[in-house]
Amino acid sequence: MKESTDVAADYRLFDAGDIALQCGKTFRGARLAYKTFGQLNAEGSNAIVLCTPFCGSHLDIQWMVQPGMALDPQRYFIVIPSLFGNGLSSSPSNQPAAPGTDPFPLFTITDNIRVQHQLLFGHLGVRRLALAHGWSMGGMQAFHWAALYPELVERIGVACGAARCAPHNHVFLEGVRSALIADPAWQDGWFSSVPQRGLRAVGRIYAGWAMSQSYYREARWRDAGFSSLEDYLVRFWETNYLRRDANNLLAHIATWQQGDISANAMYQGDFERALGAIEADALVMPCDQDLYFRVEDNRREVAHMRHAELRPIVSEWGHRAGNPAQNPVDAAFIDQGLKQLLARPGSAAQ
Repeated sequence: MKESTDVAADYRLFDAGDIALQCGKTFRGARLAYKTFGQLNAEGSNAIVLCTPFCGSHLDIQWMVQPGMALDPQRYFIVIPSLFGNGLSSSPSNQPAAPGTDPFPLFTITDNIRVQHQLLFGHLGVRRLALAHGWSMGGMQAFHWAALYPELVERIGVACGAARCAPHNHVFLEGVRSALIADPAWQDGWFSSVPQRGLRAVGRIYAGWAMSQSYYREARWRDAGFSSLEDYLVRFWETNYLRRDANNLLAHIATWQQGDISANAMYQGDFERALGAIEADALVMPCDQDLYFRVEDNRREVAHMRHAELRPIVSEWGHRAGNPAQNPVDAAFIDQGLKQLLARPGSAAQ
């Protein structure tokens, strides 16, 4: 495997070669973007993987990596690998595809974790993961790390994530996908131009799901300086999605919908067995007002895990309480939880 550096960015590219995907296709010349912080110790045991969320990159979550915080680069070697399809790793936006050609294939979360394992354990010299942590789809990846490599992962932290995509979550994503492909730019299985109407619609749909009813009832958007609800919807949510690549969004929706720690040859669809096989000490932090990663789903998952604690975040921020870059109360809650988790010996080591 080879590595290259994107001279115009602050991340590196790991050349993973040809990948046999779960969908049956082979993706040739796969490249995995990643960024590291800190130094790996001589034992290769102080590594943390911080997993990226839906349509996000290291830029969205690296605020958590700071001296004095749980993810302290002076103590830990922290790796942020990008999900395939996010625009930095191999994605529809950086592949030579066009209308009428084969679409970008499905990369499952299992496919992603297998390549991340190559990067960390085969290329970077990691021997054990002190922690796998993530928000939303990042939390789904943390669950997959623990289920696919139970002997290698000491701890997992999950903020507003799940071990599989729940049926209602799947339906929510169908709404997002349908709004996007209703744009006339969607032709022959590919967006031939920027679907501005579709992206604006996605932004407004997400606005209603990502934040809670309480957030809107109390007009919390005023705290961020927006002059009206419409101002918030346009300047925050529409703007957020207008900067996204629509083909990448569809790739990530498919990855998310297929997320399931048991959907592989290792567990053959036995979800409870996959949860029971997790040896890691787990801290699962759903938000009590998250509308699509529900506390009850996590409660049922934790009930089948050996060393897991359910610790809900009480917050009006809904799903976005799990990545509270502008929300110091929830940020402190998550950081304190991760500090306590990292202070434990780690169940996989016992």
